[in-house]
Amino acid sequence: MKVVAINGSARAGGNTRILIDRVCAELGKEGIDSEAIELAGKTIRGCRACRKCSSRKDERCSMGDDDLNEILPHIYSADGLILGSPTYFADISPEMKALIDRSGMVNRSNDHLLKRRPGAAVVAVRRAGAMHAFDSINHYFTINQMIIVGSTYWNIGIGRDKGDVEADEEGLQTMADLGRNMAWLLKKLAN
Repeated sequence: MKVVAINGSARAGGNTRILIDRVCAELGKEGIDSEAIELAGKTIRGCRACRKCSSRKDERCSMGDDDLNEILPHIYSADGLILGSPTYFADISPEMKALIDRSGMVNRSNDHLLKRRPGAAVVAVRRAGAMHAFDSINHYFTINQMIIVGSTYWNIGIGRDKGDVEADEEGLQTMADLGRNMAWLLKKLAN
């Protein structure tokens, strides 16, 4: 089994990645492989609403001029998906929003490739606004007929500067619990 974790931060290796890595460490302890993909340094444009994915049905976006089509096979072949984002003005990053919009359209246009797969949102926040970002990611999971994995608290970690989330003990524990819950669900679904 494999989980793909996408870090939607423009800052590679920052707080969002630290939180994602905590979830993936727990998955590893349970014998589940994980792959982290950084959107930092990649170009992913917003959806153009051309709807060509609906007619082509080739599990790709017709916009071939950016990095999304390199990421899509990782998403659709995974047994579980983690989407992580920092909080930008009470919402997800623009890179994560573009990934959600376009991968969601390709998913729905190809007979719901993500249907019944576990998904977990991970959000880094300086102070407030995380719940809206958390909800934005979870809306992606529900419209794509995925199973949302929860934890002992909402899947958020608090920190502003790179590494600050390491001091958020409750946030780190929430991520560890999230990893164990995702591992449990993946194993149940495999049986």
